[in-house]
Amino acid sequence: MALRVLGIDPGLTRCGIGVVDVAANRTAELVHFGVIRSHADAEIEARLLTIADGIDHILDEYRPQAVAVERVFAQHNLRTVMGTAQVSGIALAAAARRGLRVGHHTPSEVKAAVTGYGSAEKKQVAAMVTRILRLAAPPTPADAADALALALCHAWRIGSHVTSSGSAAETPAQRAWLEAERATRRDRAPRA
Repeated sequence: MALRVLGIDPGLTRCGIGVVDVAANRTAELVHFGVIRSHADAEIEARLLTIADGIDHILDEYRPQAVAVERVFAQHNLRTVMGTAQVSGIALAAAARRGLRVGHHTPSEVKAAVTGYGSAEKKQVAAMVTRILRLAAPPTPADAADALALALCHAWRIGSHVTSSGSAAETPAQRAWLEAERATRRDRAPRA
């Protein structure tokens, strides 16, 4: 049974979307890719609503079993980081409303999973996504190729850990990570 994964490369102007079906033997098939665009001159709330509506539409139309979102990391441009973080939050909430678990992967993790090299250039990532999915040409724009790479990375990480119902199960490493996160939150919780 194939696992359907939605990859989301969060961005406020262009939010990359990629949906793939990945079999237990790691072969992958393209389902859909594209970008959700918002206008730079619109108010932030309108831009976020546009992105939210687009993500909701993709989730409802393609019904993935798992979602992968690029982990937000610090950049020099604070506005870019803020927009990326806001869009990530929208993606997380949309997945949670549907009971979907979300995997978070850094750009380096994704590059390493797809190309074998954590510092690969965007062109190398796009070339490998093209090859893995047996496409005639690289997916464009780059945000869409990045979203497909995220989906592939996540599917390969959870790979054979799919329940009989087709939903993604946690690997032992993912369970350990989640438990460590829960313990950290418990330790930080205010005491009554």
